[in-house]
Amino acid sequence: MRVLLVEDDPMIGRSVQQGLRQDGHTADWLRDGQQAELALATTPYDILLLDLGLPGRSGLDVLARLRRSANNIPVLVITARDAIADRIRGLDAGADDYLVKPFDLDELSARMRAVQRRHAGRAEPVLENGSLRMNPATHELTLNGAPVALSAREFALLQALLEQPGVPLSRARLEEKLYGWGDEVESNAIEVHIHSLRRKLGAEQIKNIRGVGYLVPRLS
Repeated sequence: MRVLLVEDDPMIGRSVQQGLRQDGHTADWLRDGQQAELALATTPYDILLLDLGLPGRSGLDVLARLRRSANNIPVLVITARDAIADRIRGLDAGADDYLVKPFDLDELSARMRAVQRRHAGRAEPVLENGSLRMNPATHELTLNGAPVALSAREFALLQALLEQPGVPLSRARLEEKLYGWGDEVESNAIEVHIHSLRRKLGAEQIKNIRGVGYLVPRLS
C-alpha cells in the first residue's frame, strides 16, 4: 500500500514511517499541509494519514479542499485532539476514520486495512482468487492451501493485483505502489518481481497484457 503520512512531529513521523515500512507499506512522510496538497495532486496514494495541527495549512483545510476537488482517497485522521467536537469536525470534513495519539502501530495498520476494505467494497479481510488466498494482516499467502514465502515487495505487488483481479496495472502504476521517494528503482525491477512470483506461483497466475500491464485473471 502506498501511504502518505502528514505529521509535523519529527519523532512521531519517523516512528510511524518506520513502522509502516516494516509492515510492508511504501510510506512517504511530509510535515506541512501545503506540501501534502502538492503530493496528493501529483502522486496516486492508496491512503492518507493526516494530522490536524499542521503548519502551512491545517489538516482540516487539507481534508476539506481534498473532498471539494472530488478526490476520494481514503483518509485516516491521526491527531492528539481527542475532544468529541474535534472528531465530529474531522469526520464531517470527509475523514473515513479517526485515531487519537498516542496509538499502537498494530491498531493503525488494522484501521488502514479496514478503511481500504470499505473503499473497495469488501467485507472479507482475506483476498481470494482461485487457488490463491492472501491475508494482508498476517502477510500470509497460500496456493492450494500450501504456504508460499514472498519478499515484502513481491507480497505488495501481488496484493495490488489481487485487489483488482482482471484489471491490468501498468508497470508505472506498480512502481508507484512499491517505491517511495528516495528509493532507487531499477528499470526492470517490476519485471524481476513478476518473474519471481510466476516461478513461485505458476506462470498462469499473472498475465502480461502487452503494452498495457499485468493482471491476475479473475477466478471463482
